[in-house]
Amino acid sequence: MTTTTAVRAEGPAAVTPTPTVGSHLRNYWSRVRGGDLGSLPAVAGLVVLCAVFAIVRPVFLSAANFANLFTQGAAVTVIAMGLIFVLLLGEIDLSAGFASGVCAAILANVATVLGLPWYVAVLAAVGTGVLIGLVLGMLVAKVGIPSFVVTLAGFLAFQGIVLLLMKEGTNISINDDVLVAIENGKVPPALGWIFAALAVAGYALVQLLRHHNRTSHGLIADPLAVVIGRIATLAIILGIAVYVLNLERSINPLITSNKGMPIVVPIIAVLLVVWTFVLQRTAYGRHLYAVGGNREAARRAGIPVDRIRISAFVICSGMAAIGGIIAASQGRSVDPNTGGSNVLLYAVGAAVIGGTSLFGGKGRMVDAVLGGAVVAVIINGMGLMGYKSGVKYVLTGVVLLLAAGVDALSRRRAAATGTR
Repeated sequence: MTTTTAVRAEGPAAVTPTPTVGSHLRNYWSRVRGGDLGSLPAVAGLVVLCAVFAIVRPVFLSAANFANLFTQGAAVTVIAMGLIFVLLLGEIDLSAGFASGVCAAILANVATVLGLPWYVAVLAAVGTGVLIGLVLGMLVAKVGIPSFVVTLAGFLAFQGIVLLLMKEGTNISINDDVLVAIENGKVPPALGWIFAALAVAGYALVQLLRHHNRTSHGLIADPLAVVIGRIATLAIILGIAVYVLNLERSINPLITSNKGMPIVVPIIAVLLVVWTFVLQRTAYGRHLYAVGGNREAARRAGIPVDRIRISAFVICSGMAAIGGIIAASQGRSVDPNTGGSNVLLYAVGAAVIGGTSLFGGKGRMVDAVLGGAVVAVIINGMGLMGYKSGVKYVLTGVVLLLAAGVDALSRRRAAATGTR
């Protein structure tokens, strides 16, 4: 009898028990104590900032201001998404801001000056971004120039290219209705609810299938109650967001209505889903993390390191192009300052504040969204409180420094506890 029991426990049909909710929480707390903080600091910071601004300036919680947060942080968030691919490799792209400006200038010239359709202008802008990333990636991976130097040179060169494209200071208006609607258009309220329902349903399907597959193969899976809790949390957050965005925000709704989810929100959501899938569910994503974690070990494992590095810069600049398109739509025009000023600083800050490591090998696409939200809340809230730009920069810099400090301390803690 004892022998039979031992065979069952060691055989391939053995079933690993699913942890309880209590053990799951204890394991999570152990990971946190071991230095694996994930997005916890960004979420905590976002909650604290929102609470403070809501208490000091109650208008912060108004429907109109809530919608403004999405549009104000959209371009920075998209550029930060692209930067995550480069940061995962332990590299940096200092040219992403002005690269977005170059692509926005191409968009404006093709759509307005040449008068070509919006989709031709978008393809030209994104194609320019891909070409920029290819050149940067080749210089870093094949020539061996450090990414800091290459992208710093790009930062200077692209600033000059923007000036040349904009005739040293002209402003080109964006008149195409489709391009303007990217940032300024609204999704009909009913369609917003459908979008939220599809998002929750898709997330629920993925989570439940993952739980079923792991339990059916005898692997450790999160408790079903935790999985359902995640789905319910997403449903509540999206439900509240859609409800608020569907409220009338117009001062005189009889003349013009202003309600519904900004069109840029589902665009960012689609990009988030696509790139999250690429990073977490594809061989390319696993190779990217491997190269960022240990380049030489990845090379010896047969991973095409140079191609991975080049592709990361291509994706980064391609996303910068999309960010430039969003910025052009928001301002309804393009000028020599598009993509300049603090765009790059905010984008890098968003990625790092969200939880992406500057040392490579650690980060998720949702980090850009969380970090972009933190940056948008700081800028928006400080503006409502009447503080000048200098104070905004100081506070954003402090938050970025705290995020980098948390990352460094968590890595040290992980190394000390042997969890990394």
